[in-house]
Amino acid sequence: MSLWTSLEPASATVDPGDSTTVRLRLRNTGDVVDEYRFEAVGSVAPYTVVEPQSLRLYPGTTGTVELTFAPPRTPDATAGPNPYAVRITPTEHPEATTVPEGNLTITPFTEMRAELVPPTVKGRFRGRPRLAVDNLGNTKLTASVSGSDNGDQLSYEIRPSNVQIEPGRAAFVETTLKPRRIIWFGSAEQRPYTLAVQRSGVTPLAVEGTYVQRGFLPRWLAVFLSFSMALAITAVMLWIAYKPQVRSVATERLEQAAISTLPPSASPTPEAPKAPSAEVEAPAATETQQAGEAGDGEGAGDGAGGGGSEEEETEAQEETAATAVLRLAAKDPSARHICYRVYTSDQGWSDAVCDGVTAGSAGSGTPLKAVNVAVSGTNGTSGNAYVYNSASTDGKGYYPGPWTSADDGVDNYVGSTEKDAPNMLGHIITVDGGASTVCQSAYVKDDGWTSSVCSDPGSTTYNFSYAGTWDNDSWIEAVKLTV
Repeated sequence: MSLWTSLEPASATVDPGDSTTVRLRLRNTGDVVDEYRFEAVGSVAPYTVVEPQSLRLYPGTTGTVELTFAPPRTPDATAGPNPYAVRITPTEHPEATTVPEGNLTITPFTEMRAELVPPTVKGRFRGRPRLAVDNLGNTKLTASVSGSDNGDQLSYEIRPSNVQIEPGRAAFVETTLKPRRIIWFGSAEQRPYTLAVQRSGVTPLAVEGTYVQRGFLPRWLAVFLSFSMALAITAVMLWIAYKPQVRSVATERLEQAAISTLPPSASPTPEAPKAPSAEVEAPAATETQQAGEAGDGEGAGDGAGGGGSEEEETEAQEETAATAVLRLAAKDPSARHICYRVYTSDQGWSDAVCDGVTAGSAGSGTPLKAVNVAVSGTNGTSGNAYVYNSASTDGKGYYPGPWTSADDGVDNYVGSTEKDAPNMLGHIITVDGGASTVCQSAYVKDDGWTSSVCSDPGSTTYNFSYAGTWDNDSWIEAVKLTV
């Protein structure tokens, strides 16, 4: 058996998102009728279509097969020369396989997306937002980052100020905002700012955020101190103006008793009798004691008359991830902990678990809708949910909203508990504890547990972890997290 083949042209060029066609001509130079099957191989095979997939030729006849290349406009379409081949397998003689080779050049394209995490930060002396820059093109991205605002009210520390990002990757830029003027008293003020991502020869991509500067002392404290000082001054002035006159009732009664013991005769006597002070003081003291006992009796009567306190019924509070992590932190303040729970439509919120224990029902077929996370010892956490996209055209989900952040011991929620909320495909999380690392794995429907993925605290590119699937038709059923 013999076969002659020819690719026309042998080299082709195509733009991502477009398509091009190459013809494969072949002639049966043997002496028997044979049928040939065609299969694209190589790195471009996933987006190559061969028509027809099989061809029957008589001896000495020639046939034509069309190869259509349609690389997507995604980082998966690697820019530059991409060798390809077509495997031709004869039905009559499968051992005589022929593999003609060609070359497809995919043109480069650049596409970038940037997002502030979180878009609004609060602080008295500084704010620390993160800028996430995603390279959605198929070539390496080099860009610089700078900050600006109206009125030059903020100063910016950006680390790193220049980034290089491989196709399909993301980089995090750490930013520190410092106000040039401190608000000592009063309410918080909003200071809008802009971080610009600049590429050579391209209009900068502007990402807007807001820094909420709080006062050093809150307004309510200043009002409270002023009110307290006014009350103190008023009390002193009233005391000075209306000073009470204190006199002893016992002394007056003693003097009256002494006068009543004098003899009624007006005739002079050699010596006037003295008032029996000891005898008089005793009755006075007795009167005073009886008055005190009477007062005590009235006071006791009033106290006995007061009713007892009524019992109040309290409903048990829902235990969230923050409740669980604060309990662990109280027992072991020096350690880092992470607690979490998951939400499903048929069961609601699960019990909160911590430090690597499974949350959810692995293998049950029940998709997660939301996740509640709280940490201690890591200076807070940020996260987002990757969910089902009903309008997807590439088989992938999407991030429904901006990242959410929370401090240590505070609940952070991603996803949605609303009716008909989309299924969660994955979960992305990062912690802010400097050298802290967060690791997680997820149970994916029909695929089982993913391997544990950890963030790299020393890296500006991988200082977060993602666990789950990118497949829009799948979902996650359980998660495990550690710090």
